[in-house]
Amino acid sequence: MNLGNFFRELKRRVLFSVVLAFAFVGFCSRAGGQNGASIDETARLLAGIPVTGALASFTQNSGWQGHAAAMDKAWKTKEYFQLGPIASWMSSHAGEYYRSSGTMYYMFSGPDFLYAYTFFPDADTYILAGLEPVGQVPDLSRMNADTLNANLGALRNAMSTLLVTHYFVTEEMRAEIGRSNLNGTLPILYVFLARLGCTVLDTAHISSPAEGVRITFSHGGRSQTLYYFKTDLSGGNSAFLRWCAARGPGVSLIKAASYLMHGEGFSGVRNFLLEHSTFIVQDDSGIPLRAFNKSWALEFYGRFVPHGEKFGKYDQQALAEIYQRNPPPPELGFASGYWWQAERGILILAQRK
Repeated sequence: MNLGNFFRELKRRVLFSVVLAFAFVGFCSRAGGQNGASIDETARLLAGIPVTGALASFTQNSGWQGHAAAMDKAWKTKEYFQLGPIASWMSSHAGEYYRSSGTMYYMFSGPDFLYAYTFFPDADTYILAGLEPVGQVPDLSRMNADTLNANLGALRNAMSTLLVTHYFVTEEMRAEIGRSNLNGTLPILYVFLARLGCTVLDTAHISSPAEGVRITFSHGGRSQTLYYFKTDLSGGNSAFLRWCAARGPGVSLIKAASYLMHGEGFSGVRNFLLEHSTFIVQDDSGIPLRAFNKSWALEFYGRFVPHGEKFGKYDQQALAEIYQRNPPPPELGFASGYWWQAERGILILAQRK
């Protein structure tokens, strides 16, 4: 190689190394936080909570202030009708498990960390799974106010059904976040963490055992970990379920699960929960009664109301008979299941003997 070619090759390699280094730095900042603001500031701004620092100027904008007012109103209603009553109910009816500090499983959850934390606030590790994409949160400090406001509107719309009732409508959520720069589950997880009073410490995108995100957060000075995985729960012995099994036994929440585990197509995740849960709280859309053997003690609360055309084929006669007893199971006092009225709420507690 002559001297001219040597220096041209050296220049090319140096430039390539610099580009690679900047690409790596960019990847880490996207996974771990924002270039211009901390992850926690980002979460708080999305949640409609005042911030200082790099994002403070957005809070002076009337669009963000409208977002904050809407979130405040929705949150107060949510706390009054759902979050507060559930926390009180769990504390008095399942106190040992409510304060469990181990692993918490929430299959078919989507980004619903809100109820995972409300039912089990002290878990060391939360494992959520659904079909919704992980998504991303871009550097908000680089957005203009109009772009941010449009994205915040889409974010509120994506969460609207859960904030009014107590479950996501996946199609609605996908339609809204698909039109936004704040796409996937991650921005919604941030909103719930911030509104629950948690401090987001670190976020990392992961690829094993499935595409997912790991969020480290703290509450009251104690560090906890939230995983969300985008994964198909149908079938049997998946890499995801094997990874979960290594996390040890835990407590489980099943809510608005579309009765998927009533069929054999989801027998793998059903069997996993039965084998790796010490305690399960669910509505009637979760594991059917016939799947619980004599090693489980079941308690029933609320009311059973047939679902009619949409889910009527999953109405369980054995469950209906339990709720027709005289006297019937105790009232819940809050909505649960696919009904949004408090007087129609239903919960089943399953405790391993």
